[in-house]
Amino acid sequence: MTQTELLVLNFEAIRSKSIRLWKGLPESHYHWKPDESAMTAIQMIRHVLEADYGWNIIINQGDMTNYRTPWENRPCISVHDELEFAAPYREKFLESVGRFSAADLSETKIIHPGNGEKKTLGKYLLRIGYHEAVHAGQFLSYLRAMEIDRPGIWD
Repeated sequence: MTQTELLVLNFEAIRSKSIRLWKGLPESHYHWKPDESAMTAIQMIRHVLEADYGWNIIINQGDMTNYRTPWENRPCISVHDELEFAAPYREKFLESVGRFSAADLSETKIIHPGNGEKKTLGKYLLRIGYHEAVHAGQFLSYLRAMEIDRPGIWD
Protein backbone atom coordinates (compact mmCIF):
# COMPACT_ATOMS: atom_id res chain seq x y z
CA MET A 1 0.00 0.00 0.00
CA THR A 2 1.38 3.43 -0.92
CA GLN A 3 1.67 6.39 1.41
CA THR A 4 -1.17 8.18 -0.36
CA GLU A 5 -3.38 5.10 -0.20
CA LEU A 6 -2.78 4.99 3.56
CA LEU A 7 -3.60 8.70 3.88
CA VAL A 8 -6.85 8.28 1.93
CA LEU A 9 -7.76 5.23 4.03
CA ASN A 10 -7.15 7.25 7.20
CA PHE A 11 -9.26 10.18 5.93
CA GLU A 12 -12.07 7.77 5.08
CA ALA A 13 -11.89 6.09 8.51
CA ILE A 14 -11.96 9.43 10.33
CA ARG A 15 -14.91 10.65 8.25
CA SER A 16 -16.92 7.47 8.77
CA LYS A 17 -16.62 7.94 12.53
CA SER A 18 -17.57 11.61 12.25
CA ILE A 19 -20.64 10.71 10.21
CA ARG A 20 -21.70 8.13 12.81
CA LEU A 21 -21.50 10.84 15.48
CA TRP A 22 -23.29 13.46 13.40
CA LYS A 23 -26.13 11.10 12.55
CA GLY A 24 -26.68 10.66 16.29
CA LEU A 25 -27.64 14.33 16.63
CA PRO A 26 -31.40 14.84 16.88
CA GLU A 27 -32.77 17.71 14.79
CA SER A 28 -34.07 19.29 17.99
CA HIS A 29 -30.44 19.83 19.07
CA TYR A 30 -28.92 21.19 15.83
CA HIS A 31 -28.55 24.67 17.30
CA TRP A 32 -27.31 23.64 20.75
CA LYS A 33 -23.97 25.04 21.85
CA PRO A 34 -22.18 24.91 25.20
CA ASP A 35 -21.73 28.69 25.43
CA GLU A 36 -22.28 31.88 23.46
CA SER A 37 -18.87 31.90 21.77
CA ALA A 38 -19.01 28.25 20.62
CA MET A 39 -20.25 26.85 17.33
CA THR A 40 -23.63 25.16 17.34
CA ALA A 41 -23.61 21.42 16.71
CA ILE A 42 -24.71 21.85 13.07
CA GLN A 43 -22.18 24.65 12.55
CA MET A 44 -19.41 22.33 13.72
CA ILE A 45 -20.52 19.68 11.24
CA ARG A 46 -20.51 22.28 8.47
CA HIS A 47 -17.10 23.56 9.57
CA VAL A 48 -15.58 20.09 9.18
CA LEU A 49 -17.31 19.38 5.86
CA GLU A 50 -16.58 22.82 4.45
CA ALA A 51 -12.90 22.49 5.29
CA ASP A 52 -12.41 19.90 2.53
CA TYR A 53 -13.03 22.62 -0.07
CA GLY A 54 -10.35 24.87 1.42
CA TRP A 55 -7.91 22.02 2.11
CA ASN A 56 -8.10 21.04 -1.56
CA ILE A 57 -7.12 24.53 -2.66
CA ILE A 58 -4.27 24.65 -0.14
CA ILE A 59 -2.76 21.23 -0.90
CA ASN A 60 -2.86 22.00 -4.62
CA GLN A 61 -1.18 25.33 -3.87
CA GLY A 62 -4.07 27.38 -5.19
CA ASP A 63 -4.64 31.04 -4.42
CA MET A 64 -6.58 31.63 -1.19
CA THR A 65 -6.46 35.43 -1.51
CA ASN A 66 -10.10 35.80 -2.54
CA TYR A 67 -11.35 32.61 -0.90
CA ARG A 68 -15.10 32.15 -1.10
CA THR A 69 -16.82 29.07 0.17
CA PRO A 70 -19.63 27.33 -1.74
CA TRP A 71 -21.49 27.22 1.61
CA GLU A 72 -21.71 31.03 1.79
CA ASN A 73 -25.30 32.13 2.50
CA ARG A 74 -26.47 28.51 2.53
CA PRO A 75 -28.80 27.70 5.42
CA CYS A 76 -28.06 24.73 7.70
CA ILE A 77 -31.02 22.45 7.04
CA SER A 78 -30.03 18.98 8.20
CA VAL A 79 -27.10 16.65 8.68
CA HIS A 80 -28.21 14.73 5.58
CA ASP A 81 -28.34 17.92 3.49
CA GLU A 82 -24.88 18.98 4.69
CA LEU A 83 -23.39 15.58 3.83
CA GLU A 84 -25.03 15.54 0.40
CA PHE A 85 -23.87 19.05 -0.48
CA ALA A 86 -20.32 18.32 0.71
CA ALA A 87 -19.92 14.99 -1.13
CA PRO A 88 -18.44 16.32 -4.40
CA TYR A 89 -15.93 18.49 -2.51
CA ARG A 90 -14.88 15.52 -0.38
CA GLU A 91 -14.46 13.40 -3.49
CA LYS A 92 -12.25 16.05 -5.13
CA PHE A 93 -10.15 16.35 -1.98
CA LEU A 94 -9.59 12.58 -1.76
CA GLU A 95 -8.79 12.41 -5.48
CA SER A 96 -6.16 15.11 -5.00
CA VAL A 97 -4.57 13.25 -2.10
CA GLY A 98 -4.55 10.03 -4.12
CA ARG A 99 -2.58 11.66 -6.95
CA PHE A 100 0.39 12.74 -4.83
CA SER A 101 3.64 10.79 -5.11
CA ALA A 102 5.92 9.88 -2.22
CA ALA A 103 8.26 12.63 -3.43
CA ASP A 104 5.38 15.15 -3.39
CA LEU A 105 4.58 14.21 0.21
CA SER A 106 8.13 14.73 1.42
CA GLU A 107 9.31 17.60 -0.80
CA THR A 108 6.31 19.86 -1.45
CA LYS A 109 6.09 22.70 1.05
CA ILE A 110 2.66 23.93 2.13
CA ILE A 111 2.11 27.23 3.92
CA HIS A 112 -1.08 27.29 5.96
CA PRO A 113 -2.86 30.57 5.19
CA GLY A 114 -4.29 30.89 8.70
CA ASN A 115 -1.02 30.91 10.59
CA GLY A 116 1.74 31.04 7.97
CA GLU A 117 3.33 27.80 9.20
CA LYS A 118 5.27 25.83 6.60
CA LYS A 119 5.05 22.04 6.54
CA THR A 120 5.77 19.30 4.05
CA LEU A 121 2.66 18.14 2.21
CA GLY A 122 2.69 14.81 4.05
CA LYS A 123 2.75 16.48 7.46
CA TYR A 124 0.10 18.95 6.36
CA LEU A 125 -2.19 16.12 5.29
CA LEU A 126 -1.75 14.50 8.72
CA ARG A 127 -2.67 17.87 10.28
CA ILE A 128 -5.92 17.80 8.26
CA GLY A 129 -6.83 14.40 9.69
CA TYR A 130 -6.05 15.66 13.17
CA HIS A 131 -8.32 18.68 12.66
CA GLU A 132 -11.32 16.47 12.01
CA ALA A 133 -10.44 14.07 14.82
CA VAL A 134 -10.28 16.95 17.30
CA HIS A 135 -13.73 18.09 16.22
CA ALA A 136 -15.03 14.53 16.60
CA GLY A 137 -13.89 14.59 20.22
CA GLN A 138 -15.46 17.99 20.67
CA PHE A 139 -18.70 16.68 19.17
CA LEU A 140 -18.67 13.75 21.59
CA SER A 141 -18.47 16.29 24.42
CA TYR A 142 -21.41 18.18 22.93
CA LEU A 143 -23.51 15.00 22.82
CA ARG A 144 -22.55 14.16 26.40
CA ALA A 145 -23.51 17.67 27.57
CA MET A 146 -26.82 17.38 25.71
CA GLU A 147 -27.38 14.06 27.50
CA ILE A 148 -27.77 12.26 24.18
CA ASP A 149 -26.60 8.68 23.69
CA ARG A 150 -23.26 8.74 21.93
CA PRO A 151 -22.92 6.46 18.92
CA GLY A 152 -20.19 3.85 19.19
CA ILE A 153 -17.17 4.81 17.14
CA TRP A 154 -14.52 2.58 18.68
CA ASP A 155 -14.27 -0.45 16.43
